[in-house]
Amino acid sequence: MSKKNGNEALSRRAFLASAATVGAGAIAAPAFAQSALDTLINAPRRGNWDDQFDAKAASRTATAVVSNTPILGPQSVASAQQAIMQYQQIAAAGGWPEVNPGDQRLQLGVSSPTVQALRQRLAITGDLPREAGLSNAFDSYVDGAVKRFQARHGLPADGVLGEFTLKAMNIPADVRLQQLNTNLIRLQTFPEDLGRRHLMVNIPAAYVEAVEDGSVATRHTAVVGRLSRPTHIVNSKVYEVILNPYWTAPRSIVEKDIMPLMRKDPTYLEKNAIRLIDGKGNEVSPETVDWNGEAPNLMFRQDPGKINAMASTKINFYNKNGEYMHDTPQQGLFNKLMRFESSGCVRVQNVRDLTTWLLRETPGWSRQQMEQVIASGFNTPIKLAAEVPVYFVYISAWGMPDGIVQFRDDIYQMDGNAELALDTTAGMEQPVQ
Repeated sequence: MSKKNGNEALSRRAFLASAATVGAGAIAAPAFAQSALDTLINAPRRGNWDDQFDAKAASRTATAVVSNTPILGPQSVASAQQAIMQYQQIAAAGGWPEVNPGDQRLQLGVSSPTVQALRQRLAITGDLPREAGLSNAFDSYVDGAVKRFQARHGLPADGVLGEFTLKAMNIPADVRLQQLNTNLIRLQTFPEDLGRRHLMVNIPAAYVEAVEDGSVATRHTAVVGRLSRPTHIVNSKVYEVILNPYWTAPRSIVEKDIMPLMRKDPTYLEKNAIRLIDGKGNEVSPETVDWNGEAPNLMFRQDPGKINAMASTKINFYNKNGEYMHDTPQQGLFNKLMRFESSGCVRVQNVRDLTTWLLRETPGWSRQQMEQVIASGFNTPIKLAAEVPVYFVYISAWGMPDGIVQFRDDIYQMDGNAELALDTTAGMEQPVQ
């Protein structure tokens, strides 16, 4: 036996021994069932990735983590407890190996000894299918497993091990266990009955779920508050939708953003259709304001239109922080890796679908009628016939009844461990070069 083959065999035996300690029946993850171990042991040695390509592997994995089961509901606590049991067993068995590719970029088609550690890491959490075997080849099985891992962690499922994917992958099992325990406590604070129709805004996941009769009717990518201007946790009710809204700049934005912009460009307000309104409702000329002094005691109100900060729609709910949900003219923000850029309010992708759902039980407001009003450009407030409960929550780790475990970046550093704040707010994920 060559030295290389000997090392591969030793690594293989070490992995199978560690997996065996977790045991069949110890946890629900399929990678640890006895049949899975047998399959791994008897799997072909995948030294040539080209003849082991499975075109279905990548397509069936990332989408498999999507569920119509809401995060909050009667199953939430039990699913979190199931996830905790799974990660307790993983941590007790020694966790998972660190994946350190150095300067090498790991992606489909690469062959590297580091891929063996990657396969072990992905198999331990059930992301790598049992028929994948162990080798140095980054084949379609590994590609699909990486995409599944990325989807479970709220990362772009591109199959490439970039900076944040590696950070998430190398967080120790006991730290992930701690995160699950922290979030179990949060989940236990919610009643099982949240309302037949309700909204849930999960801040660290940066998305919105519209839930009806226990199932997710529609799910929306969102942009939430940055660390310095966080979106607040609140239980409230949506009472109003405004089509073609005016936008009134909060005092904090006037002071921190608009005043400096006006000093640089005195035409900023005009370019952005922002009018100054005094306490009597009269419009004030920007030329009468000293922009080098303190912010004036005036209302900064932006006219409805395509450049309006809320674009077509504003969704109001009761809260003391002046926060709301809304559309945005900057649709490209929803494509960013991490979406924590607002000043506390929540921007919602495909907001008209959400508004249609909210107004469905309000007579006279079909999708067609709503679109006609938006096209008119007239400011139109609409009171909901029945207010819809909305829950702004901070759930950064949760389980699903099917055994899928999800994790997110601890954006507001509330989980008690610095390792869980991955600094993904810095921008787009860059591949490791």
